[in-house]
Amino acid sequence: MGRMIQLAAKDGVEISAYEALPDGNTRGALVVLQEIFGVNHHIRDVADDFATAGYHVIVPALFDRVAPGIELGYDAADVQKGIAIRAKTSLGDTLADIEAAVKAAAQAGRVGVVGYCWGGTLAYAAAAHVDGISAAVGYYGSGIANMLVGQLRCPVLLHFGDRDKSIPLADVEKIRRAHPDITIHIYPAEHGFNCTARPSYNPAAADLARRRTLDFLAEYI
Repeated sequence: MGRMIQLAAKDGVEISAYEALPDGNTRGALVVLQEIFGVNHHIRDVADDFATAGYHVIVPALFDRVAPGIELGYDAADVQKGIAIRAKTSLGDTLADIEAAVKAAAQAGRVGVVGYCWGGTLAYAAAAHVDGISAAVGYYGSGIANMLVGQLRCPVLLHFGDRDKSIPLADVEKIRRAHPDITIHIYPAEHGFNCTARPSYNPAAADLARRRTLDFLAEYI
């Protein structure tokens, strides 16, 4: 269903991206933001799934500036590799790459952003700093509580697990207080509950979050 394309950021840097197109009518566009494991098989599967729901999906390879073409798995060694690569990225450069993806996706209509793990944090950051986004959805973004801003540029939906050891519920409440207008759902689940390749995968939570995400996107995209 998908193919690799190239995107050019405003600073002239080119990165790769995975693009998935719907089979029938296009209802809008989505930019899917990766975990710390690159644009791997799971993130491509996520993109393909959104394409089956009618969205033109672009997944920018947000590690390309520091580690082009990286794809990691979910064992302990790859987790450490992903953390190390992410530490070499800068938020400014990453937002420039997301902006390039948003502009490319806009050919299909209104654009939403959906991110997972690191991408969940970036979905919030994009809602705060990137123009052209009509809605943003973040799954278990551990960095959101430390980057809160006064005003967001679009509606935001956030998903968290109440057993997530990397995101205390106190952080979730901090987000609620800063943004009472954000819709936040909490599931009886661990970090990464949406990822079928992780031991923490929770089918019931993933299915409910998916349905809520699609309903949210349908409202704004």
